[in-house]
Formats: sequence, structure tokens, C-alpha cells
Amino acid sequence: MPTPRGDTKNIILLAVLSFGISLLVFLSDVLGTLELKAYDLYSQLLNPSRTSEDIVVVQVDQRSIDALAWGGVNWPWPRQIYAQVIEYLSEAEAVFIDIPFTEPSPYGAEDDRMLAEACKKSLNVFLPVVLLKQQRALSAADEEFLRNIAFREKVATGAAFSAAITPIDVLKDAVVGAGNITITADRDGVYRRIPLVARIKQQTVPHFALGSFLRKGTLAVRQNALYARNTRIPLTEGKFMLQYPGKGSAFTTLSAIDILKSAISGTASGESVVTRDFFKGKTVLIGVTAAGLYDAKPTPVVPAASDVFIHAALLDNIAGGNFMRQADSVFVVAFILLIVAAVCLLALQRYSCGVTLAFFPACLLIVLGVTVLSFMNAWYLNIVAPVAALLLSFSITAAYRSAAEGRERLFMRKTLSPYMDKQLVEYVLQHPSLLNPGGRRKRITVLFTDVTGFASYTENVSAERAAMVLHTLLNAFTEVIIRNSGVIGKYISDSIMAFWGAPLRAESDESNACRAALECMDALKEVNVKLKQQGLPEIAVRIGVHTGDAIVGNIGRDGLFEYTAIGDAVNLASRLESINKVFKTGIIVSEETLQRTGDDFFVRELGMIEVKGKTLPVKLFELVGESGAVRFEKRELVREYLYGLTLYKEQKWYAAIQTFQKLLDATPQDGPSEFYKRRCEYLIEHPKLAGDWDIVNIVEKERKNFFTGPA
Repeated sequence: MPTPRGDTKNIILLAVLSFGISLLVFLSDVLGTLELKAYDLYSQLLNPSRTSEDIVVVQVDQRSIDALAWGGVNWPWPRQIYAQVIEYLSEAEAVFIDIPFTEPSPYGAEDDRMLAEACKKSLNVFLPVVLLKQQRALSAADEEFLRNIAFREKVATGAAFSAAITPIDVLKDAVVGAGNITITADRDGVYRRIPLVARIKQQTVPHFALGSFLRKGTLAVRQNALYARNTRIPLTEGKFMLQYPGKGSAFTTLSAIDILKSAISGTASGESVVTRDFFKGKTVLIGVTAAGLYDAKPTPVVPAASDVFIHAALLDNIAGGNFMRQADSVFVVAFILLIVAAVCLLALQRYSCGVTLAFFPACLLIVLGVTVLSFMNAWYLNIVAPVAALLLSFSITAAYRSAAEGRERLFMRKTLSPYMDKQLVEYVLQHPSLLNPGGRRKRITVLFTDVTGFASYTENVSAERAAMVLHTLLNAFTEVIIRNSGVIGKYISDSIMAFWGAPLRAESDESNACRAALECMDALKEVNVKLKQQGLPEIAVRIGVHTGDAIVGNIGRDGLFEYTAIGDAVNLASRLESINKVFKTGIIVSEETLQRTGDDFFVRELGMIEVKGKTLPVKLFELVGESGAVRFEKRELVREYLYGLTLYKEQKWYAAIQTFQKLLDATPQDGPSEFYKRRCEYLIEHPKLAGDWDIVNIVEKERKNFFTGPA
């Protein structure tokens, strides 16, 4: 298609300008907050919804606190309560207690000793360490404890701390591991990333949740980086990007009181709410979730979460190998450049500013599709920056096109628009010769629609309502036809004539026409639902589709622009529409049309039909639906019908009648079965018909001939 002069130069200038502004927006991070919100939205919609069944969260929730309070045990609980829970979880692979025991128990040293004994016996307990920025003296026991839990190898860290609060001394030797639980939020206060390693003085301390992986050997240090099962764990600015479970999903959770009841009832009577075996091989996290007792942290998927669920998400990510990777800035810049270049190249190939703007949603879907697919494959490609680049480049391009559009073309567009579809207007504007009077012979596919008995319909409702109904229907059909790349040839009273193949020919014209016919019937159903709701009678429509030669062009007198089609193909499509009355069908399609649709559609043969105005018979079919959308019951009906039609062609009249009658017993409204049953009966009564008895002659105004042989 032609483009304005200086096209190449303008494309380069617009691309450079658009790319420069887009790059500045990206590098300056002025849309950073919006980018974070977009990341959160993607996390809610696209993150995996399933969580590992091997991760269990035991909640110290309000129900647990209230239940023990009724028994006289107030919060904070004695540590012997936790000891009972730990003993019951001894079959678990690992137990992470997200509760810092940094001060001696107010219930005495014996209370601490009971907890320590339970930890030693279970050999699966991990405790948290709180790292601090402010200076604080560390005891020799604290320093020794940090050395014991620290990495032996050198690991790159993203955060440095000056002090630590460790568990009390009696617990230090009782647990199998410990780790850091100090995490920080992004600039908007949302917790999206978590440090896996942190440095305190000369020690590199792992995150709390890494303990079980280090113990099993499934997590190791190589070349200053962390590897899980030979896969490098990606870090962004020293932090791991969490993939929280998608919105609406959750980890397996139990209340702490249920564990305590199970431990007590299992000891007393052998019965339990939750069996010990349930925890075998599982990883258990114990944390406080009662309102007011924990620091609520907003995450991308929920507005307030406890630390224990954040740690559970990290465990789930590492165990499942779900590593979200941040795409490098180089890829983002390359993506922006590609977007800008594509917009400037493609949009400037269209003269119309309107078409240029209409192209924006498609490009937006492509850009978002790329970011969505990347996110779903655990690659986080910046979302807002590419969209902003698309918007900027389109805005600049549209402004240029608007300024470049001449007054003459504006006048022509305004003149032609009332008579033609916008798609046709744009093509005609770029091919002015089409405005010359006359036409050209083209092979087209014609679709003809007609409302059944609309004249009698107007007798049952007011003229205003009838006009409203017709307007609604024609509007719906027009949208369907144009959506399927058709051209509205003309409106004839309550009918529409549309065609495909002119002014542009496409390989899918026949398929588009058939699909438009089916979608028109779907639109009719929606219109009838609304009519029924308004207390108005429903309407019926017949459609005919045929492919053949016709004259297409600006037909009519000078000054009246009516781009339409006339000729044999149009007339035959109209005849096929009318033949629906004979077979009581909705859509009839000729063999010429179906020859180019492949296996796209499911059809039913109606036979060789002699149509008024045609010297040779035409093989017709009922268009039932798209191949993959037809129900099994309908396919069986058609299969049985075709068996009856085969018997008919073999002149086995009685066997054919039995087959068609069987179909009518099951589906009394099946028009083709009724037609051929009656025709068989007629042929039995008139056995001396001419040799071409199998060609059905249709004379529209003489219904008595519908079942006869040749006229």
C-alpha cells in the first residue's frame, strides 16, 4: 500500500524519537511503582496455584490461643507446650519454628529444658536468628553458634548486618540448624524478594528455610553462588524473587491446638485428630498467625501475611525448582526497540490515522502476551516499560499521520463513509479507480439472509417495535459479517446480501462466509432471548451461501457510491436461502462453496436440486456447525439420515422410509428426514417417473411439485 513521500526518512526519525523517549522512561524508573503493581497483578493471576503437599503450616492461631486460655494456659505459652508439638512431629523431615526463643522462659529453666530435650530427641528442628543493623555485643556462645550455622564456602551476599539475636543457650545445641529470618520490603512496602544469605561480621548466614536443603545436600555452594539440584538459584540484587502461590490457593494448614489434641488423645486412647504418620517425610513450619501477635506483611497476592507463609513460599520455590528470573536490562531495551520499530514500520503502511489507532489493541495484546508467556515460564520481563514504549510510539505515529493527512482525502473519507464499511473505504481510497462507474467479473462467495415471515410479524407488534427488532437483528448480523471479513453488499427490506472475494480475495473467504452464517444464527439466538424477555414474539431467519462469478463494482448512477455485486452467484444464493423453507433448515450451502473449506465444517447433504433460473442441478448441503463444535447426538442423527439417503439413491424406498420415520420419531422437527420420507412415498405411488428421478425439482410457487420428479 502507498505511503507518504519521505516515508523511509520519517520512519527513521519517528523510531529514533519514540525509542529515545521510551528508553529515558525505562532508565529513569519514573514508572517503577506502577511496574511493581503490574508484577503483583501477574503474580495473582499467573503464579502456579498448586503448592507442595509436603509442606505443612502449623498455625498458632486465635483458636489455639483461646482453647488453651480456657484451660488456664495463657499467652505466651510455656515452652513445654511446643515440646509436645515437636515430639508429635518427630516423623517430619524438618520442623521450622518461626518463633524466636531469645529469652529464658518466665516459667523457669525446667520449661526451657523440656523444649530442648524435645528438639534433641526429634533431630529435625530449625530455629530462627534475628539479624540486626545496629551494633550489639555478641557473647562467645552467640559467635560460636553463628559459626556453626554459617556457610563454610564463600557465598556472594546482598545484605550485611552488625549483630544477631540468637536462641537461648540451652537450645543452641539442641537443634539441627538455624538461619536468618530478617527480611526487608520493596520501596512500596510489599515483600516480593527475600535474601537467601546474609553477612554478619565474618560469617555468611543462610536463610532460615534453607536449613533442610543444606542438611540433605540438595543445596550447595559453587563458584560463590547457590545451586539447588545442579540449577543455579537466580538472585536479583542479592535477593530471591518469590513465586507466591496464586490468589485463592494456600498451603496445607493445621491449627496448633489440633496437634496438641492429637498428641494428648493419641497418648490417652490411641485416637488422634491428626496422625503422626501424616507428617512423615513432610516439612513443617510453625508460626504465629493470631491477629495482633505477628507483624503483618503485604505480599503480591495477599494484603497481609505472616512470616511463616512467606517462609513456606520460599520452601515451596526451592523444593520445586520454581525460580523466577529477572530479565536483564539489555533484553528489555531490545524488546522496546523491537516494539518501536514494528509500530513505526507497520503503522505507517496504513494511510488512515483511524486504522493506525485500531492497530494498537492488537499490538498491545502481543506485547502483553510476550510478558505473560515470559512470566508463566518464570522469566520476569518488565511489563510497564514495553507497554509505555508501545503507547508512546503509537501516539507519536498517530500524531504524525493525522498531521500528514490531506484535506482532499479527509473530504473523500467523509463522503464515502455513509455508504461503505470502513475497511472498504480505506481500500477504495488507496485504489481510486474503483470509484469509476461499472464493475469487474470476480469469483465471490455470497451470503443471503432473510427474516421468515417478517410481514406477518409486523401484524402482531407495533410498527415502531417491529422496526426496532429489525434494526437490532440487522445490526447484529452486520457486525458478524464484517468481523468475518465480509462486505455488506446491500440491505433489501428485511434481508442482507453480503459477499467475500472483492475487493480483496483471500484463501479463507469461503470458510469466513460459512462461519459468518453460523455466527449469525448464534446472534439470532441472543436477539430472541432479549425479545422473549421483552414479551415480543421470536423471529426466524434463513441463510443461503453460494460461490460463483458475479459483477462487482460501483454499480448505479454517477454520484451514488454503492459498491455491490450482481449476477448469477447473487441470484443463486438468494434461491438457496428460500429453499430452506422446503427442507425446514436454517443454512443451506452449495457444493461450490464447501469445496474450499476443507474439513472446517460439519454438513448434511440435501441432494441434487434443480433451482429456478438454473439449467443444471446444484448439489446442496445443510450447514450444521463447525467440525469440532457439533454434539454427538447431532452427528448420530446426520449419520442415520445419510444412511437413509443412500437407500433412497438406491431406490430402496421402503427401507428408506423406515429409516427416515425412525429419525422423525426421535426428532419430529427434522425437515430433511420429513422431506425424503414424503418423497419416497410419492415415488412409490408414481413409479413411472423419468430416469432422473433423483434430481429434486424446486418450483417456489408450486409446493405440490416439491416431491415430484422433473417439471
